[in-house]
Amino acid sequence: MATLTMIEQVSTPKHVSNRGLSDLQELTTETANAASEGLDTKSAIEIARIISHEDAKVAAAVKKALPEIAIVIDTVARSLRDGGRLIYVGAGSSGRIASLDASECPPTFSTAPAQVQYIMAGGPKALASASDVNEDSPELGQRDIARRRPTRKDIVIGVSASGRTPYVVGAVEYARARGAKTAAVTCNLNTPLADVSDTTIIAEVGPEVISGSTRMKSASAQKMILNMITTGAMTRLGYVYDNLMVNVHMKNAKLVERGIRVLMKVCDIDRDTAIRTIKSAGKSIPIAVVMLKANVDKMEAVRRLAKSDGNVRLAIDDSRLEL
Repeated sequence: MATLTMIEQVSTPKHVSNRGLSDLQELTTETANAASEGLDTKSAIEIARIISHEDAKVAAAVKKALPEIAIVIDTVARSLRDGGRLIYVGAGSSGRIASLDASECPPTFSTAPAQVQYIMAGGPKALASASDVNEDSPELGQRDIARRRPTRKDIVIGVSASGRTPYVVGAVEYARARGAKTAAVTCNLNTPLADVSDTTIIAEVGPEVISGSTRMKSASAQKMILNMITTGAMTRLGYVYDNLMVNVHMKNAKLVERGIRVLMKVCDIDRDTAIRTIKSAGKSIPIAVVMLKANVDKMEAVRRLAKSDGNVRLAIDDSRLEL
């Protein structure tokens, strides 16, 4: 009896809503997958084929959500342009996917670390070791987002495959009450997270190969969607020129070489000219591009970039960013 009581206490935290604890079998991501029945009896190549066949469904599921993804892209771009932040909130696999996307923005687009952030249930230590008990507390989610002091300038995106993670729901609900714009990235319909979000992105990937293991198709879909959101927003802001990484942060030899090649490609110049221009531009590829494309000096290039909010193409044309 004591053991049963302990299980009940863990399974049904008193601070979680009844809807949040609806039968897991009602969630598509938790149901059994007929395509992987008898998985433990299969050979290695058979297992790989089954997983590959299921993974092929992810892109199609994400494609159906493109209209909502586009809305979030523009919302993120406006928030960042106006001095706000993108703050992801997640737990477990979803939180780790969010942390990866946030951490990749500074080296890719030279954004400040504060511009794209993540909040993970259990804190940074949960990235390497599971801390799943924190997922059950909306109060902890509210506490953690409150520490970031969300405002009307910010957008807070909850990432949860189930769409019912109490920690994430609590954080997003708190941020919305403080005026922040909110969005959800989930893999199930009609969820509590959708209820507290302005925009909901749903990638219905279907049952996982291993039932409930949302580190598989669901996580792949979330990774694709978050890539689209930040890449789309940064491109809308002009941190990409054509399809090239003009805002690359040249912190190591590989990235320095990438910067040189980007400038050579964009401006159709030789390597020596690219290196000289990068040096005269203070090792800034955007400044170097504007200098060469607009035929101006460094000071004028800096002025134009400030006027265009960092949009390289608009800085070349000397116009302002409108979103």
